[in-house]
Amino acid sequence: MNDLKVIVAPDIRLNQISKSINYIEKNISIVLDKMLECMYKNNGIGLAAPQVGILKRLIVIDCSNNKENKRPLKLINPEIISFSDELADYEEGCLSLPAQFAKVTRPNKIKLRYRNSKGDKIEKNFIGLEATCIQHEVDHLNGKLFVDHISKLRKNIIIKKLIKYKKKINTHG
Repeated sequence: MNDLKVIVAPDIRLNQISKSINYIEKNISIVLDKMLECMYKNNGIGLAAPQVGILKRLIVIDCSNNKENKRPLKLINPEIISFSDELADYEEGCLSLPAQFAKVTRPNKIKLRYRNSKGDKIEKNFIGLEATCIQHEVDHLNGKLFVDHISKLRKNIIIKKLIKYKKKINTHG
């Protein structure tokens, strides 16, 4: 498998719903490792499979913010089973929306059900940045972007900037 490339919005693949993984074979582990590699290379804290053109329910995150002490999490078929009433604001960015940021309000705590790369079913609570990151990545699996959570005007401005950005990299890169 070659190096993965992050898809830049707007792109129809980022608006599609990803398919569940029914059987965890060896290549799923390889895909998750490649996704982590891609996420680290692009200085991200989360990456969903659709962002690299794979329409499967796979997510990798690492909110440790520490190059020496990484804490990567590989999530297969992640499903948020509960949200807290308490909300938190984060300035969100996205590898598929380079250099674009906006304040997004989301629940501060979530309970997540997922499978790890061994196939074990896990339920775990997440709080703060990790909870926000997981919600952001699960949105990708459902064909949503963080700009879908902000005003239409602000979203349109960001999308126009990305269209210009894509034209520039396609003519110069």
